[in-house]
Amino acid sequence: MSKRLLVLFALALIPFLSGAQKTILHCGRLIDVNTGQIQNEMSVTVEKNKITGVVKGYVSAAPSDRVIDLRNRTVMPGLMDMHVHLEQEYGRNRQLERFVQNPADVAYQSVGYAETTLMAGFTTVRDLGGGGAGVNISLRNAINNKLIAGPRVYTAGKSVATTGGHADPTNGYRKDLMGDPGPEDGVVNGPEDCMKAVRQRYKDGSDLIKITASGGVLSVAKSADNPQFTEKELVAIVETAKDYGFKVAAHAHGAEAMKRAIRAGVNSIEHGTYIDDEAIALFKQYGTYLVPTIIAGKSTADSAKIAGYYPQMVTAKALVVGLSIQNTFAKAYKSGVKIAFGTDAGVFPHGKNWMEFVYMTEVGMPAMEAIQSATVAGADLLGVSDILGSIETGKLADIIAVEGNPLTDITSMGKVKFVMKDGVVYKQD
Repeated sequence: MSKRLLVLFALALIPFLSGAQKTILHCGRLIDVNTGQIQNEMSVTVEKNKITGVVKGYVSAAPSDRVIDLRNRTVMPGLMDMHVHLEQEYGRNRQLERFVQNPADVAYQSVGYAETTLMAGFTTVRDLGGGGAGVNISLRNAINNKLIAGPRVYTAGKSVATTGGHADPTNGYRKDLMGDPGPEDGVVNGPEDCMKAVRQRYKDGSDLIKITASGGVLSVAKSADNPQFTEKELVAIVETAKDYGFKVAAHAHGAEAMKRAIRAGVNSIEHGTYIDDEAIALFKQYGTYLVPTIIAGKSTADSAKIAGYYPQMVTAKALVVGLSIQNTFAKAYKSGVKIAFGTDAGVFPHGKNWMEFVYMTEVGMPAMEAIQSATVAGADLLGVSDILGSIETGKLADIIAVEGNPLTDITSMGKVKFVMKDGVVYKQD
């Protein structure tokens, strides 16, 4: 039976598995992300979609219970990636695809990307911007309604940019195709536009707001780091977002863009490539998270070395930014900036998100802290620490297991053998 058929079979069993039956996981090693310790020989009990017990030893099961043997695995909470793009997977033909793919084509692709992400152990993600047709919002809804398999998605819908800025969807178009996109399309100029764009995201059904506070790498525009919003515009976005219960994520490579966004009150800075000491001080003063996306920088730099892979304007930026981002992360982490795990998956192939753990630990972050950045820190950034982020009684049953011990070999994070999301087993090897 194919992997997709197995997943659909698991989904079909949900009504039958939601009765009185308990599932008991016998865990050889259990990572307690709250204390930063590994607990040996533990049992986790799951009823319906919640964890109802975490105890020492391998508890006995009743005849009606299901026991899953993970005694030779390392068990931990489902991983959380705070920066993905489930609608796309960047390749050599990406510029052409924008003109030939219909929203339905994008939607069908996104189903596969979502399933791949879940099978890699990422049970919760923030989708930080799609093409504007609402595909990522519909994808979230389909997953929530158990029509397809995928991670729990918190989506920004369409990112908000300024005219010509990173995430202006018409950058690089022929002049007669550019038009003049506005707040409904996620393109703003001035505080009034900014307020309207946030309200439009609310109307569309987004879960949070994503803005592009600086230039970016993959947009067909000259600068990767110049600030692209005024402080008044940023304040208008954050204040309106708070009115609607939204958190705000700000893409920012340039230091000035980071500083403006942090002072305005955003919750996270994505990438942070050209961070400086003043920006670091502001991160710590405001408690703002940095979502580093090291793998995205490295991947784009590697792709930029292939002739013709990117437009020439993008190639020049990718070669510079991609080589800087890991050192940026190291500086921020060692300075005490709060870190939440994020990869920018879609810039590189989905499912390879785990490699971010390798890059984080290469420059000094202990493996346990890297795992905490993808569990308790992600839950805190999302504002869902009461239901997600750790294996505790009363929380949702998002649980994974890997082969080996990631505290001694971080590449174990790429060997996910068991995935449970919301109490349903999607992968068991």
